[in-house]
Amino acid sequence: MMDIKKFVCNPFQENTYIVSDETKECVIIDCGAFFAEERKAILEYIRNNRLTPRHLLSTHAHIDHNFGTDTIYGEFGLKPEIHINDKILAGKLHEQAKTFCGIDINYDFPEPGVWLCDKDMITFGNHSFRILSTPGHTPGSVFYHCAEEGIAFSGDTLFNMSIGRTDFELGSYDDIIESLRHISSALPPDTVIYPGHGPKTSMDTETTYNPYLKL
Repeated sequence: MMDIKKFVCNPFQENTYIVSDETKECVIIDCGAFFAEERKAILEYIRNNRLTPRHLLSTHAHIDHNFGTDTIYGEFGLKPEIHINDKILAGKLHEQAKTFCGIDINYDFPEPGVWLCDKDMITFGNHSFRILSTPGHTPGSVFYHCAEEGIAFSGDTLFNMSIGRTDFELGSYDDIIESLRHISSALPPDTVIYPGHGPKTSMDTETTYNPYLKL
C-alpha cells in the first residue's frame, strides 16, 4: 500500500510528491520547494514519518520542478534522476530561473546522478515505477507508472482537463499530442493521474473529456 503526500510549492504552485510504502522507503518526485518553509515542511514530513528516501525523481528538467533538489541532496545525498533527453535543460536551471522568474539563484543544483530512458524501472520498498517517455512539454518529459497501484505521475504532460505548454525551449506540440495518444492506449482507464500542477484526475476522465486527447 502506498502513501502519497503532495506539497504545493513555489510561485508556480507546482506539485511535489513524496511516495512511500509499508517499508518506510520513499521516493521524492519533482522537488520544487523554493521557500524555506516549503523545504522545512518536506524534511519534517520525511523525518516525522521515519522515511528513508531512495530516489529523487524529476518528471522533466524545468526549474519549477527542481528548485529544491539541493535540499534533498544536502540532507540525503540523493542526486536527481532525469530522462537523458532533458540533459540540455538540466544544465540550464540557473538560466531558467532568471528567464521565467527573474530570480538569480545563489545556490548550486546537484548534477543528475542517473540519466533515465524509456521503460527503465525505479524500485523502492515493495514497489516499482516504470518510466514512460512522453516528449512534448520537454524532450525528456516522462510518466512514472506504478502498475500494481494503478497510479501514474504525469509531470506537465497531462493535467486535469488540460496539457502542458509546448512554447518553451525545446517544446513540441506535435510530440505532446503523440505522447498523449500513446499514454491513453498504454495505461488502463482506471489509472489515477497525479499531475505536476493542479488536482489529480484519472485516465478515463481525461480520455472522455479532455479535448486534447481527442485530436
